[in-house]
Amino acid sequence: MTQARWDQPLFSTTSAPATTVTHDAGLLLLRLVVGLSMAGHGTMKLFGWFGGPGLTATGKGFTMAGYPAGDAMAVIAGLSETLGGLGLALGLLTPLAGAALTGVFINIIDVRGLSAYFPPKGVELEVVLFAAVIALTLTGPGRFSADHHLPVLRENRPRHALAALLLGAVAGFVVLIVRD
Repeated sequence: MTQARWDQPLFSTTSAPATTVTHDAGLLLLRLVVGLSMAGHGTMKLFGWFGGPGLTATGKGFTMAGYPAGDAMAVIAGLSETLGGLGLALGLLTPLAGAALTGVFINIIDVRGLSAYFPPKGVELEVVLFAAVIALTLTGPGRFSADHHLPVLRENRPRHALAALLLGAVAGFVVLIVRD
């Protein structure tokens, strides 16, 4: 029996491209960093954890940004970030996690504005995180994920990824339409 090298495919099928341990480890690292960062931001909004503002102050911020029912919007944003981030980190229902975070990022970037890309008033960090969410949704979470053990999501399913990103974009833009 030969030992698998780190840069060789572990599994190869004719229906899916070969994947390596380093490829899947890279996806795991990216999922953990981006997903847990987003989950942390969500808990800052919902519970005031990590020095966050909490639900009441976040709701006031949403109202000041022109959203109707600021408190409800704060809950929706906080849950989307928390659950979407945890889903992304775990690689659990990754397309839905990507959809939730896509809607969030569309609104974040709109509120922040596109007048500057780089700090202090730019959207550089938001764009990088959003690109990572889209990339992870499109590529799939890799084999070190919960989705790898779910038959319907075991392999990257492009139609699931594209449908989820479309769903997230539509939801994000609908929320923007109701904003003043």
